[in-house]
Amino acid sequence: MEKSKERLEILEKIDEFERMGKFDQDVENDPPTIPLNPSDVDYLHRKITSKIKTRVANHIARKFIKNLMKEKKLIIKDVIGLENLDNIKNGFILTCNHFNAFDNFALHEVLEVYLKKNKKRFFKVIREGNYSFPGLYGFFFRNCDTLPLSSNFNTMKKFTDAINIILKRGDVVLVYPEQGMWWNYKKPRPLKPGAFRYAVKADVPVLPCFITMNDSDILDDNGFYVQEYTLHFSKPIYPNKEMSIKESIEKMTEENYQIWKEIYENTYQIPLVYKTEVTK
Repeated sequence: MEKSKERLEILEKIDEFERMGKFDQDVENDPPTIPLNPSDVDYLHRKITSKIKTRVANHIARKFIKNLMKEKKLIIKDVIGLENLDNIKNGFILTCNHFNAFDNFALHEVLEVYLKKNKKRFFKVIREGNYSFPGLYGFFFRNCDTLPLSSNFNTMKKFTDAINIILKRGDVVLVYPEQGMWWNYKKPRPLKPGAFRYAVKADVPVLPCFITMNDSDILDDNGFYVQEYTLHFSKPIYPNKEMSIKESIEKMTEENYQIWKEIYENTYQIPLVYKTEVTK
């Protein structure tokens, strides 16, 4: 099967951006972003229509995920460290590397029992452009407990207030601190501080998860091997109340990155080296 020209171009773009050190840049050819106004998003599902749409969307999404797994389009090979969630009784930020549109589906599948047992909801921070995405994915992006970022100041204020409320009431918020999605990129990228700022503000822990992958023997629709995922859950990182807010955020950000780096190097048995370092 011939490999998709579009995916090959995306891989070339990722390679170029890594060499340039532009680790937070988007590489996908997504539709133009439509700015979100405060009235466009009901972050806390206070409207009855929002509640109904969310219930329907989550029901459809669960069936969609099960079907992906049945068809071997999503393969979860192993889960390591899930016991690290056991002692977290309050809300928390879940961080994860972002390399595929399905990675949050893998997280949802693995966490489903934990979420039900502890009566927690699973919210996902998404990029602004995803909210206006067309088709079924767009329906999921708008209704599956998502928290879209925004370029609008007032919408972002509404966003940050909502995250604080969600965390303090005991739910889980998934944040991709690398920012953009780099398709099937195995290395951890430098992290943005936003996820850790939310954690410090709400006084909740961050639980780092890093997903490693290897080729299966199944080709996807683009002519590439479907990746088998291993989800690594680390011990939670807590804000340090003896530090200033800035120092605590910086410490948590660096600690999360080092955890991911260690998982990467131990799993693949190679040192983490970026092409920016090789080409200097």
